[in-house]
Amino acid sequence: MIFRQLFDSVSGTYSYLLASRAGGEALILDPVLEKADRYCKLLQELDLRLVKAVDTHLHADHVTGLGELRDRTQCITIMGEQSKADVVSMRVSDGDRVTIEGLCLEAMYTPGHTDDSYSYLMGDRVFTGDTLLIRGTGRTDFQNGSARAQYDSIFNRLLRLPEETMVFPAHDYKGDTVSTIGEEKRYNPRLQVKSIDDYVELMNNLNLPNPKLMDVVVPANMHVGLHQDELAKEGLSLSARDAIASLGRPDILLVDLRETSERTKHGMLPGAMHAPYPGICATLQPGGMLREVAAATGRRVVFFCAFGERSAMAVAAAKKAGLANTAHIEGGIDAWKKAGGPVVMG
Repeated sequence: MIFRQLFDSVSGTYSYLLASRAGGEALILDPVLEKADRYCKLLQELDLRLVKAVDTHLHADHVTGLGELRDRTQCITIMGEQSKADVVSMRVSDGDRVTIEGLCLEAMYTPGHTDDSYSYLMGDRVFTGDTLLIRGTGRTDFQNGSARAQYDSIFNRLLRLPEETMVFPAHDYKGDTVSTIGEEKRYNPRLQVKSIDDYVELMNNLNLPNPKLMDVVVPANMHVGLHQDELAKEGLSLSARDAIASLGRPDILLVDLRETSERTKHGMLPGAMHAPYPGICATLQPGGMLREVAAATGRRVVFFCAFGERSAMAVAAAKKAGLANTAHIEGGIDAWKKAGGPVVMG
């Protein structure tokens, strides 16, 4: 396995690059905007293709690199379903699996630091975001944080993992790089409390100043999504209502870009072809499945995904590949459902 722990000294943030082999798919956790050049250089040096970028929660101390990496690599951006960020093209809930070639991370909903905080378990290690830090825990006094919820996340979820499980947090300010669940149980001063009420009292009396750039960073991190209205101006998008009205039309081919797990969980659109987003460029090239189907039938290819991010990128990729007769469903299947569109559960 390829594993790199990368550090941003300005915000004290750890980002993690994961892949199963050289030449394969890669995933990055908690990327920092200012380090995007470094990430892309490392991906090139290690001969990796970034397919997924994950934020454990909405950060308040640095601007996320999700949007920049999406623009540079066309990767899928991932956060928890509770997140208010608009950049997310795939949302996960507790127990969902985030997969790339050869690797699988299990999403664990661990709120408390924020209400959208997740940890990710992968075999012998857990990426704890700001929920559990090395000899500390994430503050709980903003972004709908809750010391009570964090106690439950730590004591009833994370600390029940095997003691030898390695702990990789999203931040450290002392120079520590890794710990274990067993170490944190024994030596983390904030975990030596006797009750949930003791923990709540401890966390409610930290009296920490807000992160310096919080008022700028949080709004920035909420609005780094693709501007789907630009596609609408170009006539390359359908509103959910228009898409519902066009269902069954012989001149339109609906193409579902979501992963199989998303389709199973959230349902499918009647008659849609499945072409998962990571392979979209290959299917649009001469000889590729979508290009051949579009050429043979003359149908307009209408992409859709969960929220419209991946489908917007697919329209751009199609235009680049010389396939002009495409569009996407603005807002994805989320907007489709809200507009009352039919869904088939698999």
